Amino acid sequence: MNDLPVIQKTYDLIKWYIPILNRLPKNHKFGLGDRIITELYGLLEGFITAQYAINKLNLLKTLNGKLSILRYQTRLLHDFELLSTKHYHYVMQHLHEIGQNLGQWIKQQQRANR
Repeated sequence: MNDLPVIQKTYDLIKWYIPILNRLPKNHKFGLGDRIITELYGLLEGFITAQYAINKLNLLKTLNGKLSILRYQTRLLHDFELLSTKHYHYVMQHLHEIGQNLGQWIKQQQRANR
């Protein structure tokens, strides 16, 4: 498949992160863990939807907000000592790369809408 880099990076993050989230203690798995999983799947679905949308810009800006939520949720996991520092840095690096790709996509759409 010839996916956009942002879609592939999100897909790869989901494949890596979901098994870790599924091993959280029950009191966190069914709260914060499930919220992160929902946000990750929503992000992937949003990027795929945006790829085919005619008016992409508003959708991309919404996804940028969801990405910010994921950053804070992941930080909470680390602060609760439920995610190792090594794993935290790995996830944050992926979220940063996804954010860079998304930022480029938003700029490209802004130029196209002028």
